[in-house]
Amino acid sequence: MKIKFFMAGVLAFASATTFAQKKELSNAQSEFEKYQTIRQGQLAVTSLNNAKTSIDKAATDAKTGTLPQTYALKGAIYASLAILDTVTTTSAPLFATAEEALKKAKETDAKGENKKLIDDGGLSLAQYQLSAGVKAYQGAKYEVAYKAFDYYRSILPEDTTAIFYTGLAAYNSKNYPAAIKNYSKLVTTKYSNGERIYDELSGMYLVSKDTAGALKSLGEGLVKYPNSSTLRKKEIEIALQTGKSEEVLSKITAAIANDPKNKALYYYAGLVYSQTGDAAAAKVKTTKDAPGKAALKAKKTENYDKAAEMYKKALELDPNYFEANLNLGYILLAPAIESFNAANNLPGTASAQKQYDAFMAKSAVQFDVAKPFLQKAVDLKPGSRDALANLITYYRGKKDQPNVDKYTKLMDAAKE
Repeated sequence: MKIKFFMAGVLAFASATTFAQKKELSNAQSEFEKYQTIRQGQLAVTSLNNAKTSIDKAATDAKTGTLPQTYALKGAIYASLAILDTVTTTSAPLFATAEEALKKAKETDAKGENKKLIDDGGLSLAQYQLSAGVKAYQGAKYEVAYKAFDYYRSILPEDTTAIFYTGLAAYNSKNYPAAIKNYSKLVTTKYSNGERIYDELSGMYLVSKDTAGALKSLGEGLVKYPNSSTLRKKEIEIALQTGKSEEVLSKITAAIANDPKNKALYYYAGLVYSQTGDAAAAKVKTTKDAPGKAALKAKKTENYDKAAEMYKKALELDPNYFEANLNLGYILLAPAIESFNAANNLPGTASAQKQYDAFMAKSAVQFDVAKPFLQKAVDLKPGSRDALANLITYYRGKKDQPNVDKYTKLMDAAKE
């Protein structure tokens, strides 16, 4: 009888101990729920600390220490503590403890009974890394920021802020493959500023010396944002630099066929021709052989003429289209300037006077052809330095000094 009585006492003691530890687990759960409800203020902090005290006791017990609920609770509680601790040296160990506990919770919670706790803990880990990433980024520690943001993104893979921050930090740390990967993901989401992301993505490809990737990203961007002047201009610039102007021009021409009332498309076609003409004009200055120089001059004239045609079509649709007026005026100024310079480069001799007069008369007519568009551009945007500079060039060609002085003062005060 004594033995039986002794055994019953031992069993009762064991049951009481187990009950005590389960009570700690229950108390940890209850206090953590209080914290989640309140979140702010001293009461919330007190509840979270109470939850920590209880979960630490439950975690050290042989009976409750390996329960999925214990791991999940410990992970969620410690993750919340890490967020509240603003000192890295003390918050980092809390974060590590939470991360390990949540890992074990996922491994042991076969039935998914603690999914909410595990998810809550994961979100807290993500928030911790987000804050750490922002702090590192502000301190120009871009590699550290990238790793923190990438952790945040790994927990919330579809979160557009997470993807954006990760890509941005990767770019600034010169980790261009990671930057491109994240921005490429971002443009597939409903991110609110997709047009800008396509622009920046093309820039990432360019610094990686991948012009094909840059043009591809711009092309995809223009499918979504067909009226984007930023994307279209950049596509044209890259195409011209890489000898692919014909490809871009074909795309714009096809777009015009589908949308013949789109003034911007005519403008962009004009821009391709303008810049091709500018490139030929630049080469004329460095080409010495006569046949080569003549061919380049012909190419310049041909492309300027086509550019003027496109700009005029844009203005037929919208006479107040500033960019088309500005560029058409510039294109029409080119031959006038050429005739004017040819006259002034003649020798100052009596025999050259007739030729001089002919060039000057020709330039006067050419300048006047450009005048309406030059003036219209200034009327539309009086503060545009480009528009004012073109108009000043006209008045210089016409030798109208009072107007040169007038518009020079306006340009000096202009901010655009």
